[in-house]
Formats: sequence, structure tokens, C-alpha cells
Amino acid sequence: MSNFIAEFIGTALLLLLGNGVVCNVVLNQTKGNNAGWIVITAGWGMAVFVAVFTVAPYSGAHLNPAVSLGLAAAGVFEWGLVPIYILAQMLGAATGTTLAWLMYRPHVEVTSDTGAKLATFATGPAIRKTASNFISELIGTFVLVFAALSIAPPELKATEFSDVEFGLGALGALPVGLVVFAIGMSLGGTTGYAINPARDLAPRIMHAILPISNKGSSDWGYSWVPVIGPIVGGILAGVLYTILVN
Repeated sequence: MSNFIAEFIGTALLLLLGNGVVCNVVLNQTKGNNAGWIVITAGWGMAVFVAVFTVAPYSGAHLNPAVSLGLAAAGVFEWGLVPIYILAQMLGAATGTTLAWLMYRPHVEVTSDTGAKLATFATGPAIRKTASNFISELIGTFVLVFAALSIAPPELKATEFSDVEFGLGALGALPVGLVVFAIGMSLGGTTGYAINPARDLAPRIMHAILPISNKGSSDWGYSWVPVIGPIVGGILAGVLYTILVN
């Protein structure tokens, strides 16, 4: 399995399960309607576990442009591979979120709240303060990428590059899933913790183009925050990690 296919499949699984749990909680007449924030954060954490464990042996399971950029900034991932990883992640995120929408489409149709419909695709701030929202995404992603670098198997840290491109490894699946769960529980209340440009931008694009009745705005004015914030946070984490280990 090529790195591209692995990143595509892994990110599709991530969004299918991650946005799937949001659908289950916020859409009308589901079995999990109004189950609450803990269910959403736990669901996202387990989505990360499943996605990472599934494709880690093939691509390192970045599943996130901020992770790929952070690893490259740390000097443990080849910059030349970053664009192909990001393309795979964007296409996978678009596919996964579309599958979640298809599964829950009857419930989308009986939900009148346009904000809830958008939430099943992309994130939004609880209080719209651009600087604060940006910092929230930066900090959350910093925690994710710094932890991912720390969790990665020692044999991958021993050399700059390895036969399997630097990433979490299958053994890192559960720890990184728990990291995402912790971020959601502790830091996610401000912006919904995108902490992943592909996770937010690709689904937002799909929200804009899919035939969703009464879907409302895709909130493009906010869309740059969960893209640029995570990128800056991921790169800062990679740079700091390099400083500490060298």
C-alpha cells in the first residue's frame, strides 16, 4: 500500500468515525441525540485510534497536514513528501465526511438547525473572537504534534528517515487517541478543536457543494482559523522538539 493510499484511507476513516459521532449526537432522531460533549470527544479519540492503527505500518499515519508539517520541521520527515501527504489527507477527509453524511442523511433532513448541520462537517467557535480562536487552535495542535513526536517509536527517532516514513507507528495508536481525547476534553470547548486543517477545510468544502437542504452558511469567514492555527502550532511543536532533543 503506497503512502498516498494509506493516508487517504486513514484520513477517510478518521472523518467517517469522527464526524459520524458528531452526527449521532447533534442531529435529530438519532439513537445518540443529545448524548453530549463527552461522547463526541471520546468518539473522536477512538476515531484517531482506529485510523492510526489501520494505516500506521504503511505511511506512519499522519492523517493531518499539521502533523506532516510538524514532523518535517523537526527534521524527521522529508519535506518533499509533505505535498503528497496533504493531498491524500484532503481527499480522504472529503471522502470520509461525505460517507458520514450519506449514512446520516435522513437525520440531516429532519434537523432544522443549520448550525448543527454545519457542525457535522466543520468546526466553529463557541465565542467568535478571532485572536482567541486562533490561539486555541494553535495550542491544541501544538499539544497534539509535540505528543506525537514524543510517542513515536524509539527506532524511528534513532535515524532521520526510515523504511516506513516517520510517523506514529501502530503502537502509538492508543496513546495518540488518548491525547486527542484529552485535548477535546480540556481544550476543545473554545473552537471545537479542529487541530487538523484537512479535518476542517475538506469537510467545509463538502458542506458547500453537497445537496443539503436548508444547510445555511459554510462560514468561510472563519475557515482560515482552523487551517492556519493548526499549521503554526504543528510547526512550532516540531521546532521546539528539535531544540529539546539536540
